[in-house]
Amino acid sequence: MLTMYPRHGWLRRILHFSAWVLRQSFSEIPDALDGNTFATTVDRTPIWLAAGNPLGNHPWVNDPNTAFPSVVEVAVVGVGCAYRWSKQDTSLRENGGKMIVLEMDDPACGASGRNEGLVVMGRYFAMVRDTVWPYIKEVRSDLTPKQCRQMAEQFAGVYARSAYKNADLVAQTVEQEGYECDYSRTGWIQARGEELQDALSESVEAGKRFGFDDWTTISPGDALERGGMVIEAPAGFSRQAASFHPAKWVWSLLQTALQQTNVELFTRTRVSKIVDAGDNYELTTAAGTVLSRYVINATESYTGILHRQYRELIQPVQTQAAFAVGGPEGMRADIGLSGQQGFFGRHDSPRGNGVLFGSDQTPVSHRKAGNNKPSRFITKFLIGELKRYFRGSNSLHVTHETSGTPGFTADEFPVVGLMDGKRQYVIGGMCGSGTAVSFNGARHVVQKILDLEGPDDYPVEYFGVTRLLDPENHPWPSLHWERDA
Repeated sequence: MLTMYPRHGWLRRILHFSAWVLRQSFSEIPDALDGNTFATTVDRTPIWLAAGNPLGNHPWVNDPNTAFPSVVEVAVVGVGCAYRWSKQDTSLRENGGKMIVLEMDDPACGASGRNEGLVVMGRYFAMVRDTVWPYIKEVRSDLTPKQCRQMAEQFAGVYARSAYKNADLVAQTVEQEGYECDYSRTGWIQARGEELQDALSESVEAGKRFGFDDWTTISPGDALERGGMVIEAPAGFSRQAASFHPAKWVWSLLQTALQQTNVELFTRTRVSKIVDAGDNYELTTAAGTVLSRYVINATESYTGILHRQYRELIQPVQTQAAFAVGGPEGMRADIGLSGQQGFFGRHDSPRGNGVLFGSDQTPVSHRKAGNNKPSRFITKFLIGELKRYFRGSNSLHVTHETSGTPGFTADEFPVVGLMDGKRQYVIGGMCGSGTAVSFNGARHVVQKILDLEGPDDYPVEYFGVTRLLDPENHPWPSLHWERDA
């Protein structure tokens, strides 16, 4: 209701939504499902993991007696940062500069393996501006409306610059390392109806004004040629976005890192508690207790479970996806495709060539972080959306459904940096755009821990946690006018 009827009151939302549900249930969905089938048992394994996990139960699967360390330099909770750390000579640091990566499940079983498989440039400039703007107006009552807008534009500019760099770093790393992760940088088509054309034009022009030209428009004919997508109005197009196999990307980074002696990985090793013990942090895990000088929380929607005091920082939001063998003949592979209510992509799977499709954005409680209970109604609705946007629809046989929980902040702007003012870091709140933040964010945190020279792509005045937890004392950026008011 909130997505489809954002400007209506609650009563009108309920009435409109009820009518929509009835129309979907008794007309559009039955029509869309004609000739389509579901497996007797639909697998809840993400399609990216359907062929198995090369790092499953690491290192225990090969050596059940592997010793769990008692003291390390850095502990990463969740998969992240290991690749960057492994590229540095840390032998002269405390405890030999050892980093351990603690994964509660197997690598890529969380948000990194439950997504549509895009390396996004991030939320485009105008989108970031418009999500940050209401929060700034709420917490910065000292600013005029014009100043609030300017502050939001500055936030959007800083985010866009870091996301552009992040996407380039991913492309460079895939090429330099020779990773086989189905990487193809051919863009992302995002359909927009006639009623959204003015907003689309404004968003493109806003980005251009501030020097961000990735976000543009393409004609219906171009959308058909590039993606096989049938639309009646110009679509948004992120030119430098890429498609890839997200789990293979994660596994590749970890396998590179594990070739060095300063990184160890322990999967199925859930962290239940982190306590500040003075010179170190004490982490209680399923494999034992470890002391670490630094901690990096790459926990996204799980952050509130591990750190109750930060539950207001990152909110779990449930999304879902399904995979079906078959699908529209006209749909192109190796390109991002989105309608107004869902995303689509053609991929190969162990079951055969087919279509990945998904949608939804429902806030859930912290105890439901990682929730894997997809809605069959949404899957059926999205099959109808497939029929709407693509021609030559072959029959679909749905084999997989899964859901996950990206982390959202109150202003839908990430948090990257220190979370306690000492030596504990966080990378999160990526709002479903994790591949726009995570790789460069990991570089940034490693740079800070090792006191390396380099660009500050995530300045604290923009990405610091106090922006959300203590806005009155947050070091907000000063206003600087980049264009005439």
